[in-house]
Amino acid sequence: MAKEAPTGTKPFSLFEWMLAGRYLRTRRREGFVSVIAGFSFLGIMLGVATLIVVLSVMNGFRKELLDKIVGINGHIFVAPIERPLTDYPEVSARIAAVPGVKRAIPLVEGQAFGSSQYNGSGVLVRGIRSNDLRQIEHIAGNLRQGSLDNFDEGEGVAIGRRLAEALSIQAGDTLTLITPRGAATPFGTAPRVKGYPVKAVFEIGMSEFDSTFVFMPLTEAQNYFNRQGDVQLIEVYLNDADKVDEARAAIEEAAGRPVLMTDWRQRNRTFFGALEVERNVMFLILTLIVLVAALNIISGLIMLVKDKSSDIAILRTMGATRGAIMRIFLITGASIGIVGTIAGFGLGLLLALNVETIRDFISTLTNTNLFPAELYFLSRLPAEVNPTEVATILIMAMVLSLLATLYPSWRAAKLDPVEALRYG
Repeated sequence: MAKEAPTGTKPFSLFEWMLAGRYLRTRRREGFVSVIAGFSFLGIMLGVATLIVVLSVMNGFRKELLDKIVGINGHIFVAPIERPLTDYPEVSARIAAVPGVKRAIPLVEGQAFGSSQYNGSGVLVRGIRSNDLRQIEHIAGNLRQGSLDNFDEGEGVAIGRRLAEALSIQAGDTLTLITPRGAATPFGTAPRVKGYPVKAVFEIGMSEFDSTFVFMPLTEAQNYFNRQGDVQLIEVYLNDADKVDEARAAIEEAAGRPVLMTDWRQRNRTFFGALEVERNVMFLILTLIVLVAALNIISGLIMLVKDKSSDIAILRTMGATRGAIMRIFLITGASIGIVGTIAGFGLGLLLALNVETIRDFISTLTNTNLFPAELYFLSRLPAEVNPTEVATILIMAMVLSLLATLYPSWRAAKLDPVEALRYG
């Protein structure tokens, strides 16, 4: 007895793709359906592109700020307990020898008022040894004027570019520093006023540091702030900023004396916590754009199913299975979402990789500063594309698009051929 020929087509056959392609093409009678499909495509494309750009900029912000803040301030801060840190050369040498430690820098810090004959500003003075200052890449590698030669021998200082601009001075000019903690007199403590030649002007790229920091030779800072041959703390730089917990015990043991240790996470917890919250909220808000576009796919497909009810009935009477009908409309709706996602990926990547150029162009065109460094701390708009996040965005957009097609496709498959022909 001969076998019966199987009915229906293979899943996702050329026939199903051909019909789905016909339904996607614009025809006058389905013009409104095509408009909805077009808006769905644009919505998904813009949603994906916006997510990629915003998250890339947020990643760039975090990386740049972390790099600048940690790069200039160190990873672990070792402060003395019980007695002053007068043995800092030996302690810092022992800490620097700990595996995983890049360098250990003894510091004297103090606040002062910096002035020139034109202006004045509050500054943070840091006393540091010349060799240690040269090892800080953000300073030694970003000198705009002057040099750090013979920094320890002279009484010169290195200042940030924005501070130099605010005081209208440059390398070779004199910076006058005033502090209330001066010499003790019979009438009380007199303010200390002293002028220092500016030996170098640096630019870190973070406005808060470039407008505040003044680096001074360590011995001169000890004299200026009345330190009795000691330092306030030792800044420890690690090879990996995330391995703070692993290094703490070894550093404490190497110190060989009671010390109080803090790290960069404790000092900047609020700041980086706020950045992380803002980033997560932006992701949720912008995901709604993709969700709205996916809802448009649902409405567009439902209208298409209603419009094509007679076609569906004819296909069913010709032998097309419910599965074939469902797959046809599944392909139709998913194509909008997947093509929109791919287009959004390309657009988002293009914008994220050229965001600073675009900012400069818009600023020039509108004659406005779209990214003031005083508000955002950085002198340029950073962006870093994270492949894992981009992959998450693409998968999320495609899954939403596929889910949006399920109900209309199921409705099309459940359509009764007799009723469809009667009312189609």
